Amino acid sequence: MRVVSLNIGRAETLSHGNREFYTGICKRPVTGVIHVDELGVGDDIIQDKKNHGGPDQAVYAYSAADYAWWSRQLGVDIAFGTFGENLTIDVLPPDMNTGDRLLIGDVILEVTAPRIPCSTLAARMQDSNFGLAFRRAERPGYYCRVLHEGDIQNGDTVTLAENPVEAISILEQFRLSYETSPDPAVLQRALEAPLAERMRHKFQTRLAACSTSAE
Repeated sequence: MRVVSLNIGRAETLSHGNREFYTGICKRPVTGVIHVDELGVGDDIIQDKKNHGGPDQAVYAYSAADYAWWSRQLGVDIAFGTFGENLTIDVLPPDMNTGDRLLIGDVILEVTAPRIPCSTLAARMQDSNFGLAFRRAERPGYYCRVLHEGDIQNGDTVTLAENPVEAISILEQFRLSYETSPDPAVLQRALEAPLAERMRHKFQTRLAACSTSAE
């Protein structure tokens, strides 16, 4: 695997329908050496800090192979960075587990969560139904925390180091986040993994609701 695009966002206003979104999702490819630390990639802007960014979602990685798939589905070319990812990697495995690591030079990333589509992504694509299409496609990409900071650039080799402890996959997390009646055992299994804190809170809340309804 290798890095094919490093993408940095600036705060911009997107208009869609009768709404405006002030967002950092519009990321564009950059060149040169970029520093990655525990809060993200270079001087990338995270505008919606309630739902994005922070140490557990410091870096978002997406596969160039999945962009090619989307281009075929939509019948248009889609530029790297369109989905808001910081790292476009040529071919990311579709079945990575929570806690798997991506090694890029000195940088060590730990996979924590899938991307859950929101109205901002729909606005970026100028398609109110894109969130549903993204969900059905089950190609969410990977949020990561930074375990070791360092510099990266286009063309860098990416090595996968699998989590030695069996953990819930990112795709399982993605599906579980939409379950209306989740299995408490699956929620508990998910909570044993090194999740992003937003997802951990979501699953803890749902597990507590399961316990309450069972009483």
